[in-house]
Amino acid sequence: MSAPAPSSSVSPAPRIVIAGAGPAAQALVRQLDGGRFRGTITVLSNRDDAPAELLDLAELPQVSVRFGQPASFIDPANRTVTTADGMEFSYDELVIATGSAPVTSPVEGAGRCLSYSTIDDAARIGDAVKEVTRELGRRPLGILVGTGPAARQAEAVLRARGVRPIRTTVRPDAVVPSIAGSGLAAARIVFEDGSSMNGDLVVLAEERVSRDGLAASAGLATAPNGGIAINKEFRTSVPGVWAIGDAAAFDGVRLGLLVAAASAAGACATQLLTAASAPPVLQTAA
Repeated sequence: MSAPAPSSSVSPAPRIVIAGAGPAAQALVRQLDGGRFRGTITVLSNRDDAPAELLDLAELPQVSVRFGQPASFIDPANRTVTTADGMEFSYDELVIATGSAPVTSPVEGAGRCLSYSTIDDAARIGDAVKEVTRELGRRPLGILVGTGPAARQAEAVLRARGVRPIRTTVRPDAVVPSIAGSGLAAARIVFEDGSSMNGDLVVLAEERVSRDGLAASAGLATAPNGGIAINKEFRTSVPGVWAIGDAAAFDGVRLGLLVAAASAAGACATQLLTAASAPPVLQTAA
């Protein structure tokens, strides 16, 4: 009797799970789709609502968005991630993109003014400054609140766009709306003692901390000041786990202060596509 002919089976399609659904995660999905990723992408969102940008991504055939299912535990040995509701997802590559959170509670009226927390905010502030300058017909006077790297970057952005920034490290009690009908969102802050500062616009650049809680469950190395430590390829200290956006830290600095979300997503996607395109494993029957 002749020996059975060799048989082979191709490895299943690669599986990428993304923990987080913010701008960095969304940009990564778009980059993977544009790179013709042939596997499946599962996005674990901590949001119960379904914003339009996530619904658009969910329409892609290879993408599954799980709303209200934040990742809570990673088992790197078995390459699984478990959500807060106990759902378990297997992955070949896991990307943590859980972002950052403000250190303190929001200032009253903060929604009326500009904010700076990552490099991506620079373009939005630039657009707002252009509108304020057009409306005022002169160089704007800006009030900048904050300390640390974010505030230093915000000051540079304002100066580059022609704003005269007045910086305060004292946290205001409230942001006051501009005069009705002016078109300017906020131009005054009030402190706890009743004193105030007036300008043409207000920018809050208060400190944030990386949401790196998943690091402990997977044994990932973290930076001294918070954030999942990554190398230049966005790899963490554990094989198969990557991090982008404000959840990550490079050389001890929050990634959002170093690299725009789209740029980080593009570079990380290139690495993921390379990993996914590795030759399939052929198994020969005995």
